[in-house]
Amino acid sequence: MSSNRKRLDRYLARQDGIRPADIRPLIAQGRVLVDGVAATGISQVIDNFSRVQLDDRVLQAQRPVYIMLHKPPGVVSATRDSRHRTVIDLLHREDRATLHIAGRLDYSSTGLLLLTNDGSWSRRLGSPQSNIRKCYRVTLEQPISADCVRAFADGMYFPYEGITTRPAELRIIDACTADVVLREGKYRQIRRMFGRFRNRVLSLQRFAIGKLALDPALAPGHYRELTWQESRDIQAD
Repeated sequence: MSSNRKRLDRYLARQDGIRPADIRPLIAQGRVLVDGVAATGISQVIDNFSRVQLDDRVLQAQRPVYIMLHKPPGVVSATRDSRHRTVIDLLHREDRATLHIAGRLDYSSTGLLLLTNDGSWSRRLGSPQSNIRKCYRVTLEQPISADCVRAFADGMYFPYEGITTRPAELRIIDACTADVVLREGKYRQIRRMFGRFRNRVLSLQRFAIGKLALDPALAPGHYRELTWQESRDIQAD
């Protein structure tokens, strides 16, 4: 769902029981409130999270929602799927149909997944221009070589898409475990990068996005809402 901006008069014209000819007088009489304050004019700009009220009738009162979910394996990052359980199926919330995913994880991967109804927020998180880091803990089938570290730092060319990955940081924890820091999110990127070295990824968990770390109190499949400050801090990487 997007938080698109729009003119107040155009929004009111789509509401049941409000005639276009009545909009200007209603606003002039102070009967239309935006976020509790009398509207300033027909061209006033609102968004999906502005509270709009006509007299005692609330026309719009949606609030932005930001959710952290600990994704378990075997669940798809999708709002619906005919064959598999989705992350939306894990949410026991009345508003779950209004939510979308801000940065997917593949079927086998686990860890920090974000959901929201704020399209502008999720677009900023996913934009390469935002340069927000995504941190992953990876366990591999074979020891990690120094050549692999250099290749991650240099970027890899993917001929199928005709792209070169941005430099990524590979921090070796032990022989077969490493942390990977990306500033982008290509399709199955980490698995494909290690695949160049014929080193199979056994497990992959995203543990942080920007300054936001996966809450250790969240068991797999559990979730909680972010605080307002967390939703802002994540973009101040």
